Amino acid sequence: MRYIRSILSALVLILLTGTGIAQQVPMYSQYIMNGFLINPSIAGRDGYTAINLTVREQWAGMTDAPSTYAASFQTRILRNSYISKSTEVRKKLVKPTKGSRVGLGGYIFSDYNGIMRRTGAQAVYAYHIPLGMTQGVPNSLSFGLAFTAYQYAINTNGGIYNQDDPLLNSYDRSVFIPDFNFGASFTTTKYYIGFSMTNLLRGSLMMADTSSVNRNELGHFFLTGGIKIPLADNWKLEPSAFIKSSDMFFSAIQADITTRVYFKNDYWAGISYRTSDALIAMIGLKYDRFYFAYAFDFAMTDIRSQTLGGHELTLAVKFGESARRYRWLNGL
Repeated sequence: MRYIRSILSALVLILLTGTGIAQQVPMYSQYIMNGFLINPSIAGRDGYTAINLTVREQWAGMTDAPSTYAASFQTRILRNSYISKSTEVRKKLVKPTKGSRVGLGGYIFSDYNGIMRRTGAQAVYAYHIPLGMTQGVPNSLSFGLAFTAYQYAINTNGGIYNQDDPLLNSYDRSVFIPDFNFGASFTTTKYYIGFSMTNLLRGSLMMADTSSVNRNELGHFFLTGGIKIPLADNWKLEPSAFIKSSDMFFSAIQADITTRVYFKNDYWAGISYRTSDALIAMIGLKYDRFYFAYAFDFAMTDIRSQTLGGHELTLAVKFGESARRYRWLNGL
């Protein structure tokens, strides 16, 4: 209980410091399903091999509205397989055998925001340290480091912008930026908390930049946390929070406060409030190894006169529930 109180105290303290207005990285409403995209330490944490596709259209119907497309892959390098043992009729207990602590992953993305576009890829290495047990399942302290490289481009053809903007006219229209992201997380069967940061080098290795104007990339900071609360047979409640900030810190803090309800871990629905921005409704289901989730952002700012909100669709497939599916990893 003291861990839960500490998590809640930290989340409340950060929420009281301000609201967010200026995020310059892709935004995700389904951060629970997309955790790997914002925190590299999650790569391979649950032992599955997963492929995830995400499409997000913000402010649907508006010209040049922000949109994001991402495809990710993650896995745990296991020396042996996950073994599924039947404990009673219609119930299975899945226990991992001896395995590596290393998780690997990567993803490619393309993020559009008006005349600006970021297109690139990321490779991730994660290390998982077991710390104690909760309900017979190991707790996990995880660290992740990601190498990311992307093209930052400006396309003024047909776009709406101030043609006399001195900064815009001084920049190269396309630059290539390599950088690093870092993440850490602690997970049990009852709760989880994570912290991550992007652009550790702040874009200082920017390539193909011939302008005389000094510029760099903002670093962004993410804090996530959640608690899993059993309600009744086959029902579970999961309140969680996703807090975002940047180098601007208190002037640019934004939080997603979410509650999801699960039935048999196969169906879920939830609602989320993003401070100073939107109210989000979400639904999802699992069929065999396939996952489908959809979220709709109802705009709550003045922009709602131009659009009702945005759509986010996530598709995922996970492998590794049985020894057969992990056989190709044996011997690593």
